[in-house]
Amino acid sequence: MINVTQTFLPPLEEYTAYLERIWKSKWLTNRGELVQEMEAKLKDFLSVKHLLAVNNGTIALQIAIKALALQGEIITTPFSYVATVSSIVWENCQPVFVDIDENYLTVDETKIEEVITDKTSAILATHVYGNPCNVEAIQAIAEKHNLKVIYDAAHCFGVKYKNESVLNWGDVSTLSFHATKLFHTGEGGGIVCRDEEIADKIFYHHNFGHKGTEEFFGLGINGKMSELNAAMGLAVFPHLERIIADRKNACALYDSLLSEVDLRKPILRQGTEETFSYYPVVFPTEARLLEVQEKLNQSEIFPRRYFFPSLGRLPYVGKSELPITDDVCRRVMCLPLFVEIGEENIFRICQIIKSCVL
Repeated sequence: MINVTQTFLPPLEEYTAYLERIWKSKWLTNRGELVQEMEAKLKDFLSVKHLLAVNNGTIALQIAIKALALQGEIITTPFSYVATVSSIVWENCQPVFVDIDENYLTVDETKIEEVITDKTSAILATHVYGNPCNVEAIQAIAEKHNLKVIYDAAHCFGVKYKNESVLNWGDVSTLSFHATKLFHTGEGGGIVCRDEEIADKIFYHHNFGHKGTEEFFGLGINGKMSELNAAMGLAVFPHLERIIADRKNACALYDSLLSEVDLRKPILRQGTEETFSYYPVVFPTEARLLEVQEKLNQSEIFPRRYFFPSLGRLPYVGKSELPITDDVCRRVMCLPLFVEIGEENIFRICQIIKSCVL
């Protein structure tokens, strides 16, 4: 069976070496030495000033919204994982959708200003499949209208834009370290920012609002990462170059084998150095996608309609007219991609696709 992804597991002895340190210290949570060690390595690798590890990528979004004191309306994309929008609603804000660009599949920045109102407090945009949003245009809009900017960068671990980490754009960027991600801690996430004051707020929000053991800065939640999860991250970390290289090679083989097939890929924004987190393809019709999906499933191959359906169809958000998103959601699918997927499996997948599409 070939799933859309497969978790990279480091050699067991490398993980257990970190577990032995935990057993020796008897410190399992509350910002132990492994969490802090992992944060330091990630800050250096990602070239960011402030990075806080948290227990998942969804709480990262919720804390970001809370730390920026957002209220009212938050402009966002309907083409993302559900956590992007559910976090907005969970924090008692109103998501306002803007359709996507049909080429990049990121939020269409040219349509943002037309939905800004006196209730708008921020823009929460998603970098899709490792493809950055038009960060310069969004920054200009935010400065013009005095809005905060959060980037859901769950797909952009290690991605650079114009020779700089894409995580350095916006007021806050959030990461997911879920088991399916390029870098993972089993479950986990990260919050990145440049501003010292925002970093301080994020920190106390993730730790119940504590100011020492007997005082509180303010409202908080339990967003702390455990030492067990940090141990996994530290064990995965040394393998990142191989993980990225292996995925890059797999994507290149897909590109070669599918070059004459009637499929298209999102256009990568110029100046982007990607890390090959996903391999999305857009079919000419939904019927063709479903035909390919069925044929692959019959061979125990399970791609994923990612993202489907549009977040504008969620039952707890207002209805929006999003023709491009609705159309793309019906026709986009991510093909299997993971470390050591193997050339023979990629050949097999592409052969099945060709039998339906050519």
